Amino acid sequence: MLVAIALKSSLVLAIAWLISLALRRASAAVRHLVWTGAFMAILALPFFSLSLPSLRIHSPGVAALFEISAIAQVDGVALHALDRSDQPRLEYPAHGPFNWRLLLLALWAAGIAAGLTQMLIAYRVMSRLRSRATPSPDCQLANQLAAQLGVSTTVNVIEASDGSIPMTWGILRPVILMPGHASAWSEDQRRMVLLHELAHVRRGDLLTHLAARLALLLHWWNPLAWIAWREFVKERERATDDLVLEQGARASDYAAHLLDVARSVQPPSTFAWAAVAMARRSQLEGRLIRILDARVNRKAAGRASVLFATLLAIAMVAPFAAVRAQDRQTNQSAADIDATIRKALAQIDYVTLEKMAATYESLGHYDDARKLLDADRDLRARNAGTESPEYGAVLIKLADLEAKRNQPAQAQELYTQGLRLLGDRPEAADALIHLGIADIMNKNYPQAMEYFQRAQKANSNQAGAVEMWMAIDSERENNLAEAETHYKSALAVEGADSSDAATIMELYARLLKDQGRLEEAKSQSDRAFEIRRALGAQQPVSDAPHIGNGITSPKPISRREPEYTDEARAAKYQGTVVLSVDIDQHGVPQNIQVTRGLGLGLDQNAIAAVSQWRFQPATKDGAPVTVQAKVEVNFRLL
Repeated sequence: MLVAIALKSSLVLAIAWLISLALRRASAAVRHLVWTGAFMAILALPFFSLSLPSLRIHSPGVAALFEISAIAQVDGVALHALDRSDQPRLEYPAHGPFNWRLLLLALWAAGIAAGLTQMLIAYRVMSRLRSRATPSPDCQLANQLAAQLGVSTTVNVIEASDGSIPMTWGILRPVILMPGHASAWSEDQRRMVLLHELAHVRRGDLLTHLAARLALLLHWWNPLAWIAWREFVKERERATDDLVLEQGARASDYAAHLLDVARSVQPPSTFAWAAVAMARRSQLEGRLIRILDARVNRKAAGRASVLFATLLAIAMVAPFAAVRAQDRQTNQSAADIDATIRKALAQIDYVTLEKMAATYESLGHYDDARKLLDADRDLRARNAGTESPEYGAVLIKLADLEAKRNQPAQAQELYTQGLRLLGDRPEAADALIHLGIADIMNKNYPQAMEYFQRAQKANSNQAGAVEMWMAIDSERENNLAEAETHYKSALAVEGADSSDAATIMELYARLLKDQGRLEEAKSQSDRAFEIRRALGAQQPVSDAPHIGNGITSPKPISRREPEYTDEARAAKYQGTVVLSVDIDQHGVPQNIQVTRGLGLGLDQNAIAAVSQWRFQPATKDGAPVTVQAKVEVNFRLL
């Protein structure tokens, strides 16, 4: 996620820089508007990435870099050599495998926390300074100048300590801070200073300053963001100077006053995080030269320019936020799918349509899967009728697909329609469980329990799964004793050495641990671990060689991130899936086996995702070879 945001934000800032260069003959106000739009764009980038529909592009090498995961998805994937001697003894490491992604996330969060702390301190200092300062005798002069500039907001003027620099602070109630020795300045100099600070208020610089600072905090690790910040501040001060000169101030007088202010005072660095100061020595030379240059374009940005900048920011960020990677090799052409559908309709072949739809669904090609299931629905409507149980069954499959497409409203409607046609048939149990899970996620726990009870009556073969979800539902309602009863019932009817039993044990262990019953929790966890290890040992052993002994390690060049299932999210289920993978001479994963798994569909999602990865192949003596490796996929809810 960080890599995706880094690349997208860097492209946005690079485009803003190019636009700023193209507008070098325009006014500083216009260029400042460009940089403001860029900061607004990168500030909105994460929200756009999560809310905009996917824009798929066929570039496995480059597009995969833009892949951004949903909020509750995989937080880490590790690739390791797999040693035969270690295979019979798969154990959980004491602290888990080193995860550089989490390290980067921690560093990123620490930088944000440090910057945010500094900003809050600055605002606190400014707030205390404002409360302790005395009103300035220039209040009346400031009111006259505010009317001259068209500033409708009331702006108070106060005196701060000697040595401080004139600055403006506050968004809702702006205030101008004048240094204590400002009374010794000439009236013309005070007029120029107040004009400058009031110009910041008129331009809305206090609000854009805060927005740009927040964007800079989020992207503190990006050198382009700091360059953009420097340009943003530089163009803001130049645009403010232009506005002062447009009010009739003589350029030579204004430049002299600006130089005097900069020489006599220097702002504490803390204030820069919260307030807009008048004169920074690092920018002074360029500003003075520009103030004295009569050829400079000093035109202020009008409403049309503001609208243009807003549209430009949206146009810059939307395509990058929506872009997703798609592997060309796994995408069958629409013509081939249409041909398959025509053949199946002609032969009344439900099975082919359903199998192909399931295949595309497992690969994440949901649009193609939907197209095939729609054909299956039409075929069943034509041959069995729209009120038949067969038609209801395909509606349930469509509902499952819509749930994976993150379309809960459509999924619930299809589930409801399918249940009406299926009645109390055993195949209705899955739909009832899905509706119950959806209600858990919506915190509608009594309704969820009703669905689970109906599912229990509809199909006794799913008693273990239903009891587990009843336990989760009771746990959410804080009925811990009832939850424990359901967990025990689930284990009593579930196969003792099955993956489902291990999942129930892991969830039950979590409940026990939350109650402080650590020994009982450990017993359940250890039993689940033994089951997972035994199931992993049953997988066929590959004959592919291992990394080492002159064989270099393969390197991922493109990948698709696994998705969290709704079931795992509703159960707040986390853990690690360990896969044994053969990576062939072309860098294509083959023979993917689960050596340590999880429940609730996470194994299948990990396999489906890793099967679409592409690698730079392993080599021996410079030639590509097939090699066996271990991939660890860490599922963590954020």
